[in-house]
Amino acid sequence: MMFQEIDGIGFAAGRWPLDQDRPTLVFIHGSGGSHALWQGQVDAMLAVANTIAVDLPGHGASRGPGCDRVSHYADAVAGLMEDLQMPRPVPCGLSIGGAIVLQLLLERPALLAGGVLIGTGARLRVLPDIFDAIETDYAHFIDMLGQFGASEKTDPARLTPIMHATANCAPAVTAGDFRACDRFDVMDRLDRIDTPALVLCGADDRLTPPKYSAYLETHIRGSRRVIIPDAGHLVPIEQPVAVNRELTAFIAQL
Repeated sequence: MMFQEIDGIGFAAGRWPLDQDRPTLVFIHGSGGSHALWQGQVDAMLAVANTIAVDLPGHGASRGPGCDRVSHYADAVAGLMEDLQMPRPVPCGLSIGGAIVLQLLLERPALLAGGVLIGTGARLRVLPDIFDAIETDYAHFIDMLGQFGASEKTDPARLTPIMHATANCAPAVTAGDFRACDRFDVMDRLDRIDTPALVLCGADDRLTPPKYSAYLETHIRGSRRVIIPDAGHLVPIEQPVAVNRELTAFIAQL
């Protein structure tokens, strides 16, 4: 894994330069996170694709403020795809990252070869308690992430990268991410998507429960949904082998 930066947007790349004969998996983290969420995918998926794990604006090594609209983050990711002339981009996002993928599938389909939606939904309302915790006791919010973000079967040590990334993200940026989630609603637009889509959800996800992904599968033509056992919301770091298996099968069909 190597780290690069283009116009203030930082990203980890599995190989550099990109192989023009392979599709490019573009991994997009969740609220308050960073590219560290995808450490189990960036190198592991190189056999079938280029891999890029983005730090969204204001997160990780990326400069500038964060955003409070999913569409603004989607514009930043699309801009990176275009700047790097990524071959056959396949954005893959968790939570707000999945919302960004949905926005791209709706607004920039010609740019994409496919999209992967993990632990996300067409509408992402946020409980007021989350905003209260971020604004008044950020350490408590991080504890809540560890408590509710993963399956009870997950080894807590697996969560260290995402907990560390969130602890180092400015609370105002994390709050902006959740405001973006709370405003996001494309429930009545999903039938416009005709780009290939894979939908993954942890069986024990309490933040975006399986009914969210069931709605996506029902309303996105030709999409395929897979429930990942023994995983909560943070599926890529809880069950990386299972996630990578599904990504490999999806890429092979594009």
